[in-house]
Amino acid sequence: MRAAPTILHLDMDAFYASVEQASKPSLQGKAVIVGGLGPRGVVATASYEARRFGVHSAMPMGQARRLCPNGAYLIPRFSLYRQVSDVVMALLRELSPLVEPLSLDEAFVDLEAGGVAFDSGSARETGERLRADIRAATGLSGSVGLAGSKMLAKVASEEAKPAGLLLIEPGTERELLAPKSVRTLPGVGPATGEHLRRAGITTVGELAEAGEDELVRMVGRSAGAGLYRMALGLDDRPVVAERDAKSVSVEDTFDVDLHDRVRIRGEVQRLADRCVRRLRDSGHSGRTIVLKVRRYDFSTLTRSETLRGPTDDPAVVREAAARLLEGVDTTGGVRLLGVGVSGLADYTQEDLFAQSLAAEPDGADGTGGADVADRTGRTGRMDGTDGTDGTDRAGGGAVAAGAAEAEAEGVHGAAGPPGEPEPAPERRWSAGSDVRHAVYGPGWVQGSGVGRVTVRFEQPGSETGRVRTFRVDDPELEPSDPLPLVGDGPEGGPEGRP
Repeated sequence: MRAAPTILHLDMDAFYASVEQASKPSLQGKAVIVGGLGPRGVVATASYEARRFGVHSAMPMGQARRLCPNGAYLIPRFSLYRQVSDVVMALLRELSPLVEPLSLDEAFVDLEAGGVAFDSGSARETGERLRADIRAATGLSGSVGLAGSKMLAKVASEEAKPAGLLLIEPGTERELLAPKSVRTLPGVGPATGEHLRRAGITTVGELAEAGEDELVRMVGRSAGAGLYRMALGLDDRPVVAERDAKSVSVEDTFDVDLHDRVRIRGEVQRLADRCVRRLRDSGHSGRTIVLKVRRYDFSTLTRSETLRGPTDDPAVVREAAARLLEGVDTTGGVRLLGVGVSGLADYTQEDLFAQSLAAEPDGADGTGGADVADRTGRTGRMDGTDGTDGTDRAGGGAVAAGAAEAEAEGVHGAAGPPGEPEPAPERRWSAGSDVRHAVYGPGWVQGSGVGRVTVRFEQPGSETGRVRTFRVDDPELEPSDPLPLVGDGPEGGPEGRP
């Protein structure tokens, strides 16, 4: 807890609906409801004009239409909301380097870290100036809470809605919180609130009077201790500028339950592709693939599979999601499907089980070359001719032994002359009958053994093959040394991480 109310919480008022009203003058002063418009849609945001009819967030859209039949019902335009959010967040970052966004329309700001507020007077002045700047830049209103902790600042902004500012003076926290419902405290949802109500505890003051030991007995040690501290207004959490994402996911609710297994599989594949696009946009990869299925009776199942390393390959995510779906009973129908990726990382370890499309067939005479794009984005030409860099390229007509049956240990690459700064981007592999074509990936430095090598494995009796990208992390490995590849097949993969 701080001795001055220098933590600010901003919460934009009815954000999605307000953005729509600002962008369309004809909607000004009218009831605007944003959300899914289908029979199973849910209200995302309702303008204050719509709230007078009883419409609120998370309400089924059908119920909202009954309460407010003359409202304007709109589907969300997230690209527009992000643009407006960027303007608001830029104004917050002008106040302090410590800005912790919680969503597109909500954030904490450490005013003390920005040197713009040190006491109640300067904090209030900064909050009022921020509200005016947001109004001038976007035409929207925001509610501001100021307090000595994040929890109380958020409580204050809720009290200030709409378009207001509330400052909680240090030392008055318990007095302000005591008469409020226990649901005011973060983390107290309907289930916990009902459990406390049955025990005769409905206000924050009664929560504090119950004592820590009683709360621990009722809801467990961790939750009980946390509830007691919050009831006393104690919160020492700092404002964190960078919040690491824990997962990326997408889901769809269907207007009519899906019964066709083929259609369900198709929807899972589509969701997997959307999830990967969002994953790549965030600059992450992930190890754990999660499938969510809500059935006709509202029962919800989640299944997950953890890969050997992080990936952002859509083929890998699709295949994992399809495997997870096989273990789910969809008899009776499915109303919602979702695909997510967790265990996020900032890099991608190429998944050795992933299969990418191979090159188009080479000509039987070895001259009909096809472009092969490896998993690192490099493209090599399989011409069946000698390379201009003095190294032989693989002949196009030969069909070698299958990778599923032969090990690739002992594969060698032709080494460049000593002192060569970087090997040619494409080389022939001189040993190993199942390896036909390989490309040094970006980042490979000769003599360092760090980078990626892409290898094409031939299939027996087929003119197409499979492409694998192996990551090499051995600083002692020379380009002329054997690559530590192990037998590759449809039911297995490398026995160790190369």
